[in-house]
Amino acid sequence: MAFDTSRAAEQPMSVLIIGTGFSGLGMAVRLRQAGIEDFALLERAQSVGGTWRDNRYPGCACDVQSHLYSFSFDQNPDWSRMFAQQPEIERYLQGVAERYDLLRHVRFGTDVRSAHYDEAAALWRVRSADGREFAGRVLVSGMGALSNPALPKIAGLDRFQGKLFHSAQWDHDYDLAGKRVAVIGTGASAIQFVPQIVPKVAHLDLYQRTPPWIMPKPDRPISAFERKLFRRLPFTQTLMRAGLYAFLETRVLGFVVNPKIMALVQRQAQKHMQRQVPDAALRAKLTPNYRIGCKRVLISNDYYPALMQPQVDVITDEVREIREHAVVSGDGRGREVDAIILGTGFTVQDPIPRGAIFGRGGRDLWDTWKDHGVEAYLGASVHGFPNFFMLMGPNTGLGHTSQVYMIESQIAYVMDAIRQMRAQGLRAVEVRADVQQRFNARVQGNVNTAVWNSGGCKSWYLDARGRNTTIWPGFTFMFRRRTRHFQLQDYLVERAAAASAATPANA
Repeated sequence: MAFDTSRAAEQPMSVLIIGTGFSGLGMAVRLRQAGIEDFALLERAQSVGGTWRDNRYPGCACDVQSHLYSFSFDQNPDWSRMFAQQPEIERYLQGVAERYDLLRHVRFGTDVRSAHYDEAAALWRVRSADGREFAGRVLVSGMGALSNPALPKIAGLDRFQGKLFHSAQWDHDYDLAGKRVAVIGTGASAIQFVPQIVPKVAHLDLYQRTPPWIMPKPDRPISAFERKLFRRLPFTQTLMRAGLYAFLETRVLGFVVNPKIMALVQRQAQKHMQRQVPDAALRAKLTPNYRIGCKRVLISNDYYPALMQPQVDVITDEVREIREHAVVSGDGRGREVDAIILGTGFTVQDPIPRGAIFGRGGRDLWDTWKDHGVEAYLGASVHGFPNFFMLMGPNTGLGHTSQVYMIESQIAYVMDAIRQMRAQGLRAVEVRADVQQRFNARVQGNVNTAVWNSGGCKSWYLDARGRNTTIWPGFTFMFRRRTRHFQLQDYLVERAAAASAATPANA
């Protein structure tokens, strides 16, 4: 695709950032703190917040403790609960944008459709849906994986005549009171919104393909005294944050080091279910047949009690088809409903869609992944895509602690790359193919024996090949150590004064 640079809305910038969730805002804050002001945040919506702006379903909340689910440089002493709910997290992110004067850098309503690397100019040229064009030396993707809904491929879904929506696109104008509702999916979103809607509906059919393991949720209000203490003595909150981090990090022992340890956790989950589900037949439906941790471990105190209500049916037969006013299960039975809510998750395995990012030679990013699957070096860099960095890229997801820790680690890595590019007059940096290959071979070797791969389940952590492209298989402090410094010898570099092809940094 040819770009008419004369039509570009703005002069080339140092950095273009896609998205304004935790990744995009965190990157912008660090740029400003480094004295870099010529950057833009490209945001498709009309407000900041990313995942926590888009997901507004009833009961939406974080499953990591509030004090750890925030930036280290902007801790919030006023969290109202140990596990913050969506409106509070969205307000926090909006506050970050305001406190650090980021809004003037945001280009709202910019739905990025494609980004092409211009080799001659060593610039990324980005086009939005409305035809605007932007150019930047460095392109940073802060496109999160939990914003684009995954729609199930069910025959007749488009024929349904009732109300149909995904949990990430909740229709708050539709009144569920007295309605017959079908919920398809029992993942992290469903276990939060199902208890909220059960008291309202006349009847709810819950279609469960694979039951999740659920642990008790240690949630409680944070007292006014505690909030006052955190405000007056900030180090007390820092200590709490450090304690939470250390506690959650021990979970790696069961997830990665020795998955047999998960048997102890599984017994706790079984006791939780036995306490809350006295009905043996229902308990049998809700008991997973895989090791806990293989799929995302969920936390809830009200999901099981909601399923015990007389107006709820848990259906374990697969959904065969959708008719105009009914859902047909695998046994051929059709159940009439007024509304269908899809709790079917997100396109985690397609974090960046085909046709979006084009590197050297105009090659689509997806074409580089078609043979070996989604991969990157440190979840950030891909060979063939100079000056392009991903935040929350492949194998940086977590199953045990706060994703914000990983995001800040990657931001530090990208910032060091930018500093070195400026200090040494580098026009472009591109991760070496052999470095990327060795790194991912080690990652896959570690993850293959972890519970996510060996626990006997299929999950969104795995791609169609059964390859885990999502989870970081180790302690997060080890990832931070790897990303503390941008190692130039891992990259091909193109110096500003040279017109020759890229060469290894230590050549």
